Amino acid sequence: MTAQIACATDDLGPEETLLVELTSADGASVAVAVVRDEDGEFHAISDVCSHGAVSLSDGEVEGCRVECWLHGSQFDLRTGRPLQLPATRPVPVYPVTVDGDKVLVDIDAPLAAAS
Repeated sequence: MTAQIACATDDLGPEETLLVELTSADGASVAVAVVRDEDGEFHAISDVCSHGAVSLSDGEVEGCRVECWLHGSQFDLRTGRPLQLPATRPVPVYPVTVDGDKVLVDIDAPLAAAS
């Protein structure tokens, strides 16, 4: 499968998140947090915190990081690497392409997360 339309560019303002459900090539449903950072760049990261298994799309965005609302873990939107405890494991990040007013995400080609 290739990149899928996740949302429109105007669905998110700076430092906002949006939960989307996308379907992988093998038919699995994948929860993805589409995030627009403070500079207006789009990112796609697994919506599930690696520490508390809660939705990262409900967290706050500051700069190029998202904070889990439950315990305060923070993740780098570019790498998925945890920046703040209690999380110690990275979360998957996915390639994003902006095509006109569409934000496309390729969940079948996750980027390697830095540990």
